Amino acid sequence: MTARDILSELAALGNETTKKIWLKHGVREPYYGVKFEDLKKIQKRIKKSYALSMELYATGNSDAMYLAGLIADPTQMTHADLQTWADGAYWYMLSEYTVAGAAAANQHGLGLALNWIESPDELMANTGWATLAAIAATKPDDQLDLDLFEELLHRAAANATTAPNRVRYTMNGFVIAVGTYLQSLSDKAYTLAQQLGKVKVDMGGTACKVPIAAEYIAKVRDMGKVGNKRKNWGC
Repeated sequence: MTARDILSELAALGNETTKKIWLKHGVREPYYGVKFEDLKKIQKRIKKSYALSMELYATGNSDAMYLAGLIADPTQMTHADLQTWADGAYWYMLSEYTVAGAAAANQHGLGLALNWIESPDELMANTGWATLAAIAATKPDDQLDLDLFEELLHRAAANATTAPNRVRYTMNGFVIAVGTYLQSLSDKAYTLAQQLGKVKVDMGGTACKVPIAAEYIAKVRDMGKVGNKRKNWGC
């Protein structure tokens, strides 16, 4: 199966209603508006394919790019591959999920994320903070530099109300991730989240809402699920 075959299949699965919804969220042409459940059916059939994922991402078609993340084998991706994906992530579904998920599962992910958060480009910094959140959510604590993540926690909490729009969203998400997935830092994250309060983000006139970090962390704590890691990152 080739990337051209997949694009033909995606074109047939395109949904006008879904296409209109994603348009409000920041996607741009070319894209077909394929539903996530249909993308995941293709993922189930293909499973993993490094080569095909790279070809699909390079098409510039948002549906194909998102599918690329679903079938990618992050362990095979090079530093240059991940940077290319980050450079091409032009809206948040790609930056916060496709690229962040791949980077979090790759040996170069942390180093790249630390570089990305320093970028003056909003979506690049957004990708970095999303990747850091994904790492916290999926990596065992004993594989993490917890002192580093504590420093990043304080930085995110201190800047989540003044950073560029979409970076505010992922900084807030990083505070939630630390409070939810890092057992030893959960109390500190909760305290900082209480001080942070509600983070305002322009969601582009959509119905999406910004989670209040303290409320989210408290809910997870009440369920006794702090530290329960995710198998992977993404929608």
